[in-house]
Amino acid sequence: MEFWKENPGLRIGLMLISFLAGLGLLIYGWQQTGQLSGLGLMLVGVLLLLVTLWLYNKAFQDPRKN
Repeated sequence: MEFWKENPGLRIGLMLISFLAGLGLLIYGWQQTGQLSGLGLMLVGVLLLLVTLWLYNKAFQDPRKN
């Protein structure tokens, strides 16, 4: 699948949005010390940072190994 290689602008835009949202959720959740909702926000933030890494690596994945 060459979709991510053919559309670098879309990939970079999605990476930027997911990175900033993930970082924002991590910081906001960290400020809610002692609350369970803060932990949930931080876990969602980590998930968004992992999505950012997945989007970055998807363009470099060898399609023959799938």
